[in-house]
Amino acid sequence: MHMIDVNPTVWDRLLAVRQGRSCTCCGRWSADETGALDLYGPLARRDLGPMVVAQIGQSLDGRIATVTGDARDVSGPDGLAHLHRMRALVDGVVIGVRTALHDTPRLTVRLCEGPNPARIVIDPRGRLPDDAPLLARDGTRRIIVQAVDRPRPDGVEVIRLSDRDGMLDPAGILTALHATGLSSLMIEGGGITISRFLEAGLLTRLQVAIAPLLIGGGPQGLTMPSPTEKLSEAIRPETRAFSLGSDVVFDCALNADALAAREPLHARPARAVRS
Repeated sequence: MHMIDVNPTVWDRLLAVRQGRSCTCCGRWSADETGALDLYGPLARRDLGPMVVAQIGQSLDGRIATVTGDARDVSGPDGLAHLHRMRALVDGVVIGVRTALHDTPRLTVRLCEGPNPARIVIDPRGRLPDDAPLLARDGTRRIIVQAVDRPRPDGVEVIRLSDRDGMLDPAGILTALHATGLSSLMIEGGGITISRFLEAGLLTRLQVAIAPLLIGGGPQGLTMPSPTEKLSEAIRPETRAFSLGSDVVFDCALNADALAAREPLHARPARAVRS
């Protein structure tokens, strides 16, 4: 278990890495500061090309809400701070329309310093109302990916894609978002949306934050559209555990790019951003 210390000096360094002005490998750091740089550094880097991380917060028994849908306090205070740090380090945050309608999130950075990410909703049928909180005009990019010809308020970008059985192809969504200049993306919710990107093999890394509570029922964190029937075929990522304080986060590397992001920045040459 790695401990972390996200003090102002560490966080300033991570924001500088995000801006391409620094690295996480130089300097003298304590063990806990190094843990923080190891956890967040891969999200801050932009030298390895496009990156897609998913984050989900859940209880010890794998629930993300109660049977009535109450999900507000699943993550502890340190788990929420972790989520806001992740938002500050990526270019854009993606959620499904059901999460947008049920939770009415703002998707802004409030529990740490840093820029707000672009707010992106996957809304095939155009169900999201125009007065949704995440569409508020505040200078941050707002993007809706939809399959219908529905106009949106001025300033809201619309990506029109073809659907299949009411669903949009995750690969097509990522291709379209990368084409708008968003290289680093976080799939924040809900569990079904994350699972579709995971099963499609499109995630660079997955972070599962566990809070120390037992809910006993309610929706599960991740449910794959086509779950494996054999444990020998299950996804077995290379995983590290970090103590956030109130929560524990498991950082899962899902491909070679995720492992490369753990290497010191100066240990490998930068490569061109892939389209």
